[in-house]
Formats: sequence, structure tokens, C-alpha cells
Amino acid sequence: MTTLRFLTFLVCAACIHAQTPVDKAWGILSAAAQGKSDEDRAKAIQALGLITGNDRARKLAETALSDEEEEVRVTAANVLGIMGAKESAPKLRAAVKDKETSVVFAAANALLVLGDPAAYEVYYAVLTGQKKSGDALLESQLKMLKDPKALGHMGLEAGMGFIPFGGVSYKVVKMVRTDTVSPVRASAAAKLSGDPDPKTRQALKDGTKDEKWLVRAAVLGALARQKDPAALKVITPLLADENEVVRFSAAAAVIQLSSTAPSTAGPGGSRH
Repeated sequence: MTTLRFLTFLVCAACIHAQTPVDKAWGILSAAAQGKSDEDRAKAIQALGLITGNDRARKLAETALSDEEEEVRVTAANVLGIMGAKESAPKLRAAVKDKETSVVFAAANALLVLGDPAAYEVYYAVLTGQKKSGDALLESQLKMLKDPKALGHMGLEAGMGFIPFGGVSYKVVKMVRTDTVSPVRASAAAKLSGDPDPKTRQALKDGTKDEKWLVRAAVLGALARQKDPAALKVITPLLADENEVVRFSAAAAVIQLSSTAPSTAGPGGSRH
């Protein structure tokens, strides 16, 4: 070995030896996030969710929003929400236009976590089958969200992940096996509770007449959380609903909204 080659070898060895654990860690994650294995890319991006306030991690996850594999794009969207990466909102809004339903939902959920009202465009479309306003959804996405087969493509596991409450687990499990659409629409209704738009409030009121009990129950929960006493007009009739979950939810909503309604009792009187 010549002297020059020997010196070069020593310098390279020193560089390797000088590599810090952080450098090594970034090398591992970066290599996996850009590797050939779909599974490894998804796992590496998922791990990025442990890192907050770091531009390098955020940018890696943002890049993964354009991955060729659906699972990786879903993971990227979820992770950006977990990171609280508000800077990523524009890229997540673009991801809402993804061709895959699961990516659309993941991006919408991340936007909701980040406090971006663009998420409500998706949930409104899922609940009502109509475009709310603006350009957050393309007509192709709207058509997809109207299609029961497209929503059903999310499967049992995804559908169960959207259940907005936990007291009806066994009955819901049995229902979801044959109805993968209602849990998704019910989740959309639940997540619309934070949208102050009058159009959304009206859509939720209309949802009290939905043919699916799970949707009616979720709508009742959303209306109760909005604390609008005017909703009592459409909620009260559901105290006689044929489904016990809906009846119980209606009862709770009536109590909640009655407590926020202006008192009509006179001086010294009481309101029950």
C-alpha cells in the first residue's frame, strides 16, 4: 500500500470512528425511508413520529407523502399529525386529493389534529355525499367518497378505527362485518363537531334522520358537543328512536343542551 493510499485509509477510518450515535441514527432512518422495501419505508416513517420539532424528520415524512406505496403515504400523513407539524399543512391538503381513500382519510385526520379547517371538507363530503365549498376536494375525490364500495375498501380494521364511542363494541363489531360504510360516516359526523360552519351544523341536524343508527348516534354526539340548544328541536324526537343506543345518546344530548339553554324560569323559580 502506497503512503498516499495508507493516509487516505487512515482518514476514512477516522471519519467512521468519529461518527456520532445521532449521525448513525439518521443514517439508519434515512436509508430505510428511501429503501426498496415498502414495509421498511413504512416502518421507518412510523418511527419518525417519536421525533418532534425537527425539520429533518418532518421533511422525510413529507417526502413519503408522495411514496408509490399507499401504506407509506398513509403512515406519513399520520406521522405528520403526531408530530404536530403545522408547516406540513399545505402538503397534507394536497394529500387529501390522493387517489386512495385511506390516504384521504389519513391526511384529513392529520389536518384535524393540526387544527386546519380543511379537514372538515372531507368529513362533510363523507357524511352528506356532497362537496361543501372551496377546492379542498376534486370531483373525482367526491365521487370516491360517495361510493360505498370505495369506502368499504377501507376494510374492517379501518372501519373499527373510526368508531366514535366505545359502549357498543360487540354490536358494532357484528354490524361492521357487513357494513363498512356506516362506521366511516359516523366518524365523519363525530369529527365535524368542531366545525362552526352553519352548513355543517345543518348537515348534522339532517343526520338525525339518517337510516343508519350508528350515524344517528354519532350525529347526536356531535350536536351535543356543539352546545347549540336550537338542535333540541331535531334531537328530542329521537328519544323514541327504535335503537337503544340512539335513544340513550338522544337522552344525554337533551340533558346536555338543556343545561346550556337560557333559563325560562321566573325570579326565584328553578329550571329542571
